Amino acid sequence: MNEEGFRKYLLENKVEDEILQGYFVLLREFQEFLSKEGISVDSLPEGKINEYTEYLISNKNEKILEFLRALISYSNFIENYDLIIEIIDIAEAYNAMDNLYLRIGDEFRKEIRDEIFSNLDIPPLGAHPDKKPAFTEEIMKRMEAKIGEEKTIKLLAPCLHGRPVEPIKRDREDFLRLDDIDEFLKLKRKELIERLEKHQKEGTLEYAQYVDKDVVEFVRNNPTISPGKRDGNKIIATKIPYQVKRHLTTDDEKMKRYYSCYCSWVRGAMKKGEEKDISSNFCHCSAGFIMQYWEIIFDQPVKVEPSETALTGALLCTFEIDIPEEFQK
Repeated sequence: MNEEGFRKYLLENKVEDEILQGYFVLLREFQEFLSKEGISVDSLPEGKINEYTEYLISNKNEKILEFLRALISYSNFIENYDLIIEIIDIAEAYNAMDNLYLRIGDEFRKEIRDEIFSNLDIPPLGAHPDKKPAFTEEIMKRMEAKIGEEKTIKLLAPCLHGRPVEPIKRDREDFLRLDDIDEFLKLKRKELIERLEKHQKEGTLEYAQYVDKDVVEFVRNNPTISPGKRDGNKIIATKIPYQVKRHLTTDDEKMKRYYSCYCSWVRGAMKKGEEKDISSNFCHCSAGFIMQYWEIIFDQPVKVEPSETALTGALLCTFEIDIPEEFQK
């Protein structure tokens, strides 16, 4: 591990000294774990990060989140984007079910929450993502049986995890400046394609995926890819697949669904062809993620519905956003 270079990198990025020192402690512990097999942090084989986080769970280590933050910083420093993709797979929406637990307690009686979660252990941060869908399947069955589909959807609709709001606020400034939903959608689509082209040129990641000319062309040729395309009083928005390149290169429809889905709490079921075992109502959580964006853009409540998703058997996930009447001109 290049400690000297990493220290300089952190200092240049104005990381506080206490956090910096903590990163080194955690990464040295990881290196000690790897050294038993003669492996270096700089050349990790696939799966080794998750093996270590599972080890930390077994030892009741409570610093898994801090470790992943340290490792993603080091991965950025050495420009090993494969590691970043693996870390995102492990950490994506890690606290969603904890938030659901709290939300049920807030909306209903504690007794109802405890009954729904009875004898179920929420897979903790660091658990292998493939362990999560079975939990989601069971918790959805219990919720829908106990409180009904309508109230289950209402619980999921605000989304079970947040997203950064500052970029959305900047987009709202563009929306106010243009004062036209069609022009706004054109601008955001143009910016998306330009951003992907920049990733292609620089070899950097768009979230959890590499970008090449095929990825850029896929987005360019699919006009509903987020932010979406207007259709009357609605916006039809298709989410760019979680890993587009892999989605495009596989002929296995199960894997196409797997590579389309962002949600670690259901994605693993698709590899086994078991997505229909999980209630598709869970995708209202994903609709809520999109809703968070449009409610800031329109500065009012917005209805967003999943029209088809990987959980319903579709190869891509598509949502319908209602445009408020005053913006339908």
